[in-house]
Amino acid sequence: MSDWRPHVTVAVVAVDTDGRLLLVEEHVDGRRVLNQPAGHLEDRESLVDAAIREAREETGWRVEPEAIIGLYRWRHPNSAETFLRTAFYAHAVERIPDAELDAEIEAVRWLTREELKAARPRWRSPLVGRVIADLDAGARYPLAVLQDLP
Repeated sequence: MSDWRPHVTVAVVAVDTDGRLLLVEEHVDGRRVLNQPAGHLEDRESLVDAAIREAREETGWRVEPEAIIGLYRWRHPNSAETFLRTAFYAHAVERIPDAELDAEIEAVRWLTREELKAARPRWRSPLVGRVIADLDAGARYPLAVLQDLP
């Protein structure tokens, strides 16, 4: 039996009142890349709570998840790592004053969809664009589909 396990992650597509998307710039494998606020699920944490935490830690924004955009399985082409990501649609509620961001975050950016498309060579993975495309196609599933059992 294999000891293989996917990385269980969440990502947040937060949108402001002008329709701009909240993204982070971070260094990965020697490149400065763009990504949605995202990260790993922690022990005893719900997926929704993980999304809220990751957005806060990486951007300094408080967000309110409203829907699930989709569930995505992606295998990194240069490694054996597989990611199982739940992507959330959320509203950016407020910036947290003096929030300390995770050390790997270089900058927090609000980008239009056009600006994000123009920056495609800097996307951390294909998940960045796929999640936005699915959101724009109307993909929104109720948070109630997520059930945490005791």
